[in-house]
Amino acid sequence: MSVSTPPTLRVDRRVQRTRRVLRSALIELVQQRGWDQVTVQDVCERADVGRSTFYVHYADKEELLISGFEELKSELRKHAATREEPLGFTLALLEHTMQYQSVVRALTGTGTLQVVQRKFMEVVIALVEDDLRRITGMDPLREAAARYLAGAFWELLRWWGGWGEQRRHTPAITVDQIFRQLTRPVLRELRRASRNCTAAAPKAKRA
Repeated sequence: MSVSTPPTLRVDRRVQRTRRVLRSALIELVQQRGWDQVTVQDVCERADVGRSTFYVHYADKEELLISGFEELKSELRKHAATREEPLGFTLALLEHTMQYQSVVRALTGTGTLQVVQRKFMEVVIALVEDDLRRITGMDPLREAAARYLAGAFWELLRWWGGWGEQRRHTPAITVDQIFRQLTRPVLRELRRASRNCTAAAPKAKRA
């Protein structure tokens, strides 16, 4: 007796496939022509998808571009969950960047740099905050530290990638070790502040 695939699952798979081919088409075209020279019609023709279908999924090519970041965040979050140390996602993200370096270069050109940087920062800040919640519950300090570390990681990534200059050849694991070494004082300060806050709480209650 055969078991048929549930209709909702078939629909989900079709949706995933459509989104995949649209994203691949956009990336290929941006690599070839640059962001400003690519239109929604170009993407649809390359993906062999109708314009009406495109607009069912995305409002414009910018939304299509940043949609891949949510999938990346989900994968990095799963990876971080398998690591005991804070910021366990960083090496995986560096290796992902190295694997898709030609795509990264195409997507950080003049037309897309701000879009990519904004979404990249949102992803990294969210991942950093996930980890910092295990260290401190102090919202202002944790939120500030998350943005501080995300900004530092973005700049280190740009330096390592050599975007706009000759590419560095430092291995991803070495760059990750550098980031962790520079990050240790921040994590120590967060732990110290959290301990001080915890120690001060009973005194304040007694007063």
